[in-house]
This record gives sequence, structure tokens and C-alpha cells, in this order.
Amino acid sequence: MGLTATKAKTAKRAVAKSRGGRPTRDAAIARDQRLIEVATRLFLERGFDATSVDAVAEAARISKPTLYAQYGDKRGLFAAVLRRQIALWLAPLAAAARDMQDDKSSDLSVEQRLIELGRQLLSLHCEADAVAFSRILTAQAINFPEVAKLAVDEGWSKALSTTAEFFDHLVACGALDLEDTTIAAETFLNMVVGHTHRMATFGIPIDVKDAEKRVQVSIRLFVAGALGPPDRAQFSKTAGKRKSPR
Repeated sequence: MGLTATKAKTAKRAVAKSRGGRPTRDAAIARDQRLIEVATRLFLERGFDATSVDAVAEAARISKPTLYAQYGDKRGLFAAVLRRQIALWLAPLAAAARDMQDDKSSDLSVEQRLIELGRQLLSLHCEADAVAFSRILTAQAINFPEVAKLAVDEGWSKALSTTAEFFDHLVACGALDLEDTTIAAETFLNMVVGHTHRMATFGIPIDVKDAEKRVQVSIRLFVAGALGPPDRAQFSKTAGKRKSPR
């Protein structure tokens, strides 16, 4: 009986120690996700300067040492928040590129595809959160150049390359005639999102109907210059293959 009781006590101590040790992988992922969500909300509500590490740790119900160990400091935390937002903003472009590779929605014209993509980008980049992040980045760019560089490298540059990849496929199947798909991608993004997002960042009220009309008219102008011969107006799987100029 004495030996059995001793083993039972030892096992009980082992369980207690395990419960008080490091969190499981799933628990750690859930904790980090909650932390990023809380930090995102506080940065958007208060701005970068008025958001403290203490406030984030308290709201996320984690210790400051845990936060510092994971992200280093407030700038590292904001960088993680920004990466998450960039992934959300890039999602429509990535989906369009995948659909193009998989030959999905091939019954839509090039103009219809681009207008639908333009509407999605407009909705994402001109919503309140995107505008708020743009203002924070603009305000912090001088004193916080590494995060400004992050926004360019992982945001704008990836958006540009993904859009160029989308145009590469349209050129390869003969649907568009573009001299340089990277320049075309830059023109498309500035044309569809640039003006409206800039006005929203300045605090100028945006009329959604006017913004969508601007997208449609701009894309028609873009397509008119990129279609080439009239028989390219309708995308087709059987269209002649063309080599991308990139």
C-alpha cells in the first residue's frame, strides 16, 4: 500500500507540473491570435503612439514578458499586426491569379473579370481599417522606416507581382496585348485603388457609387488599350498562346 500511495503522489505531482508548464501548441497559437486581434483593435482605436504594450498585454490577458519574448517591442508587435492585414488585402489578387491558372470563370470577358477584381480591391482598401492603417504608416514612416519598408516590400510589391502574374496569364492565352505586365499592373492598381484610397486617407468622404463608376470607366479605358485586335475582347481557352513580354 505504501508503494502504491507513493506512486500515486508522484504521478499527481507530475500532472500538476505539466498543467503549470508551457502551453500546448494549439494553446500558444490561440493565444498569439488573440494577442494580434487585440493589438489590431487597440492600434486602430488609439493610434500607434497612444497604444502601450501594457494596455495590449492586459487586454489580451497575457504577461508583458510573454509579449516581449514573442515580438521584441511595440514596433515588432505592430509589424506582426501589419503583416496580418496585408495578407487580407492581398487575398483577392491571389485568388484571381489562382483562378486564372485553373481556367476558372473563363466564360467572363476580360473587362468583367477586371471590374469584379477592381470592386473587391476598392472595397478592401477603402474600408475604415485600411484607411486607418494608411494614416498610421504615413505618420510613423519617418521615425519607423523599417515598418514603412515592410508595407512596401510585403504589401505593394507583392500586390504588384501578383497582379502582373495575373496579366501574364491573360497575355499568354492571347486575351490581352501588353508590352510590360509589371507596368500594366502598376497602372491598374493605381487606377483602381490609388485615387479613392488617397482621398479616404485625407479624410474626404467617399461616395461608393461614384467610386465604383470610376473603377468601371477606368478599367474600360485600360482594356481598350490592352485588348489589341477586336477578337481578343472575349477570353477563351482556345485563344492563341502568346509568350509573356516579361
